[in-house]
Amino acid sequence: MTPKLRCAVVDDEPLAVELLTSYIARLPDLELVGTSSNAVDAFGLVQRKAVDLLFLDIQMPRLTGIDFLKTLTRPPMVVMTTAYREFALEGYELDVVDFLLKPILFDRFMKGVGKAFQRRLPDTPEAASSNQPTAQSHLYIRVDKEVVKVLLTDILWVESMKDYVKIKTHQQTFVTYLRISYLEETLPSLQFIRIHRSFIVASAKITAFSAYTVRVGTTELPIGRNYRSEVMRYLEKAG
Repeated sequence: MTPKLRCAVVDDEPLAVELLTSYIARLPDLELVGTSSNAVDAFGLVQRKAVDLLFLDIQMPRLTGIDFLKTLTRPPMVVMTTAYREFALEGYELDVVDFLLKPILFDRFMKGVGKAFQRRLPDTPEAASSNQPTAQSHLYIRVDKEVVKVLLTDILWVESMKDYVKIKTHQQTFVTYLRISYLEETLPSLQFIRIHRSFIVASAKITAFSAYTVRVGTTELPIGRNYRSEVMRYLEKAG
C-alpha cells in the first residue's frame, strides 16, 4: 500500500490556503499535517512535523518562500505557488518539484502531486531495481464528479478524443477531460510510448507488432506514419 504524502501549506493568503487544503482533502493519498501564513512560522512547522511535500508561496511578508527554502538543510519536496511567473526560474534552480501559477486549477494541482509521487518512487527498493511500473505508480483523473486513482500497471492504452482521452484498462474504460499531450508528458517514458497522434500504449502490454500496427491482446492499434521510425527503434530495442 502506498504511504500517504504528508503535506503542509505555507501561504499568507487565507483563500489560497483554503483552496489548497480542499484540493489535498480530495486525494486519499495526501494527508494535511499543517498550514502556516508566513515563512517564519513555517520553519517551526517543518521542524515539528514530518513533512513530505510543502506547498510554498513565494511572495510572503518578512521572508519570501525562496529565502525560506534556502534556510532548510534537508528540505522536503516543494511545490512553489505564486501569482508571478517571473519567479519560476529561481524556484526550479532550487530543485522544486513543480511551479503552480495562481489561480491554481485542480487538474494542474494533480499534475504537481503526480510529479512528487514520481520523485519519491526511486527511493523504494522495488523501483530502484526495476524499470517496470510498481503498485505505487498511479495517476489521478476526474471522471464525472469523482477523482479516480488509476494504477499505471492497469493501463493498456490511451486514446485521444480531442479535448478528452479514453484510458483503457483490463477492468474498465475511463473517459476524462485531458489532452493526450498532457499524458504523454506525465506517463513514464520507460513504460509508455506514443505510437500515433491518437494513441499511447503501455509497452509491456504489446503482444505483437508490425510496421503499421501494434497488438494489445486482440486489439490492433495503428502506428502513425510520423511515429513509425521511433516506434520501431523502441520496440526492437525492447525486444
